[in-house]
Amino acid sequence: MATRNDPDESLADRSIVVSRVVNAPRELVWQAMTEPAHIVHWWGPRGFTTTIGEMDVRLGGAWRHIMRGPDGTEYPNSCIFTEVLKPERLSFSNEGRKKGGPHVEFEATWTFESLAAGSTRVTIRMVFPTAGDRDKIVREYGAIEGAKQTLERLSEHLPKMVPADGDFVITRVFDAPRDLVFKAWTEADHLARWFGPKGSTIRVAKLELRPGGVFHFSMGFQGREMWGRWVFREIAPPEWIVLVNSFSDEKGELTRHPMVADWPLEMLTTSTFSENGGKTAVTVRWSPLNPTEAERKAFDGGRDSMTMGWTGTFEQLSDYLSTLTR
Repeated sequence: MATRNDPDESLADRSIVVSRVVNAPRELVWQAMTEPAHIVHWWGPRGFTTTIGEMDVRLGGAWRHIMRGPDGTEYPNSCIFTEVLKPERLSFSNEGRKKGGPHVEFEATWTFESLAAGSTRVTIRMVFPTAGDRDKIVREYGAIEGAKQTLERLSEHLPKMVPADGDFVITRVFDAPRDLVFKAWTEADHLARWFGPKGSTIRVAKLELRPGGVFHFSMGFQGREMWGRWVFREIAPPEWIVLVNSFSDEKGELTRHPMVADWPLEMLTTSTFSENGGKTAVTVRWSPLNPTEAERKAFDGGRDSMTMGWTGTFEQLSDYLSTLTR
């Protein structure tokens, strides 16, 4: 946990800046910050509870919530989102007060920085109208300690967001710079040389690297050919990619798993690329989209095979990257 001066020296005397590194990927931290079902479990200092009346996370959207202290005192807050840059930064104007007391105003910015091994540095920056307003909030409301405790509670909540039978997550650190790893992950000529489990071969039919674009490919493995399809949702070079992954046919149409009838029809895939001292940590997260009970059971039962498949795939990528960095 760290408290530091505002990097903008002109605002230092009327700002509070507190940061903490949490052991969770940035996308998960963003989810904890922007979904009411999660934020009510950790928002505010220890002993506080939060009730959300409205939370519309978009530019100009409103967030109304009431915080209640250990003694039952209520603190109504009304916020307007002024910047929503998923999953990097979230800014909002905040007008709050102790019930029956004078208003408190400040501008808040939360930043989420991806670090090595899937961790995230979360930084809170609050800017008050005057230095006197800042000092009063620190003195009367314990704002600095409150911000620290809020980040502690966030850190404690994050492990609870993904149950043991939840998403499939795997991480590997590659001895190559992030830009090169991202390039190998997103260009057809590179993908054809490493993607898939050991012993597989890839033929790229189409690769459109843009939101809504499609990566359509065939995989030869153990004497049979299977087709796959990615539909890209978000691309932020060289930091992350979000896509929907599914089995396909030669025409690019959606199909079922050729060997597991109840395998989820579609899966949300988030791949993050974090710099790590000249190396790159890649984390892949798989989550079934709208699974039936049978599909969820098949997904949970397939963790060993998913681990084996991705381990072999990562080994092929590591071998291929070594040919590019010699």
